[in-house]
Amino acid sequence: MKIASRAGETSLRATITDRVAPGVVYTTFHHPMTQANVVTTENSDWATNCPEYKVTAVEVSPTNGPTRWQEDYEAQAAASRRIAAAE
Repeated sequence: MKIASRAGETSLRATITDRVAPGVVYTTFHHPMTQANVVTTENSDWATNCPEYKVTAVEVSPTNGPTRWQEDYEAQAAASRRIAAAE
């Protein structure tokens, strides 16, 4: 599925469950390829400076592959792992 907000969009695998309330989307933020942080805004809590993860409005839609951002990220990650030839 694709998750999109005013800040950005990302694609990830979804599981439909009754453990999450209708109208609520839950995901973790630690997996480097999904980069769920791209959908959050720059707003943060005034006291802790913690990003407003829990209040980001998103649109959920079907998709068949990664977003352009994810493709660019994967290409950059692959390039950074290359070992340069010895001189």
